[in-house]
Amino acid sequence: MKKIILFLICILLILPAPVCAEESTKENETGLQSGHYYLMEANSGKVIAARNEDERLSPASITKIMTTLLIFEAIEQKKIKMEDMVTTSAYAKSMGGSQVFLEEGEEQSVETMIKCIIIASGNDASVAMAEKIAGSEEAFVEMMNQKASELGMKNTHFEDCCGLTDSDNHYSSAKDVAIMSRELITRYPKILDYSSIWMETIVHKTNKGESEFVLSNTNKLLKANEYVKGLKTGSTSKAKYCVSNVAVKDGVTLISVVMAAPDYKVRFSDSGKLIQMGFAKCKTYTDGEEKMNLDTIGGEKSQVKVKKEALNYVDTEGIDFSQIKKQKKVDQYLQTPIKKGDIVGTVEYYLGNQKIAQSNIIAEENVAPVSYGFEVKRLFSMFFHFA
Repeated sequence: MKKIILFLICILLILPAPVCAEESTKENETGLQSGHYYLMEANSGKVIAARNEDERLSPASITKIMTTLLIFEAIEQKKIKMEDMVTTSAYAKSMGGSQVFLEEGEEQSVETMIKCIIIASGNDASVAMAEKIAGSEEAFVEMMNQKASELGMKNTHFEDCCGLTDSDNHYSSAKDVAIMSRELITRYPKILDYSSIWMETIVHKTNKGESEFVLSNTNKLLKANEYVKGLKTGSTSKAKYCVSNVAVKDGVTLISVVMAAPDYKVRFSDSGKLIQMGFAKCKTYTDGEEKMNLDTIGGEKSQVKVKKEALNYVDTEGIDFSQIKKQKKVDQYLQTPIKKGDIVGTVEYYLGNQKIAQSNIIAEENVAPVSYGFEVKRLFSMFFHFA
């Protein structure tokens, strides 16, 4: 009897626990090999899939997403212009890793530097732009960390502007990379015009003369998936292989982040699988732009031309779009003055009692309030009309 009991105990110890088996199934159900990823629908910010998304990891060159965000911010703030020339310092030239081989004293435009950073992942170009904007890379990195804090990137800290460092104090997470990617493409969609370039030639102009250099995109998924717009790749021995990809299809914009993949093939394969999964799960509810006239009070015109903005609402939960109801919220009479571009009302979209989206109603013309001079002119007009 004792031998039978001992035998049964041994069998129980050998068998895997049911909970572990269930967890293993969940881990593999996506078919992904990477242990860290994050898939987001960019317009709504909805998370479609994630795994170990808050773990702090070395981001390698996807650091340059934040660098590029600050470059576009500087352009928006008119601190620099696309056509401004940027001079390469000896320090910028000295950067190793991926580079576009800028020479000390060489000048390139801001736009060319952006291409060097986002297409070819140029570390030298990144540092040159950091120095152009902030005076030094160190000061620029302070700006990067400040912006990360503003965006709520809780698991990110930068120590350089290009991701070349192996410092343990330079880190980000899959979720944080998606956050800064979303900020960049939402505020500055122009970046996708650059990130989707496969190859482009720049010209080095130095004391040695002129020479052409071909920028080749490091994001090979651009050629494998027609919906991918690229964004940024990264790899070092510490970070392994990372990528943040943007894909656009039928009004749906996805951000697919993969970090610490074992090799470059898995990086792109897993990113592609996430994108495929995202498009399969997303449906778009559309309500087109609508033009109308609304009544005014106290204005030189009795009505104002307005338009309701088009709405693209992306659902990831499989809701029944036929159940969506609309409510227009606008005053019966709009008080003047009204300026072109003013939001004068909204259209709200509900699923049951839950508000799921909103579209603005915007004035398309100015309507000035009635003035003494206008009243005099109107009275004269009426007098001569009846005379």
